[in-house]
Amino acid sequence: MINLTKENFKSEVEDYSGLVVIDLWASWCGPCRMLSPVLDEIAGEMPDVKFCKANVDEEPELAAMFRVESIPFIAVVKDNTFLDMSVGYVPKQTLVSLINKYRG
Repeated sequence: MINLTKENFKSEVEDYSGLVVIDLWASWCGPCRMLSPVLDEIAGEMPDVKFCKANVDEEPELAAMFRVESIPFIAVVKDNTFLDMSVGYVPKQTLVSLINKYRG
């Protein structure tokens, strides 16, 4: 899981050719803490997908870029195009289905 910052966003997301899943979260957010191990598990099952995290308190520019109003906010980006999102805690299978829509 790559820690995204405004400094590495271009190299890790904008310049990346492929699917990127971004978890926008905060340390004080209970649902974010519940979703984190689920995302780690999915990341282990999908080596072809890049998984990143961005703390919205530390990276407000990234939160603004995705127009985050509620967290956890999962952004799905492919070839530097924002495709889809999930907001709030959702079950693992819901996220797997969302990501699989854009794989391959």
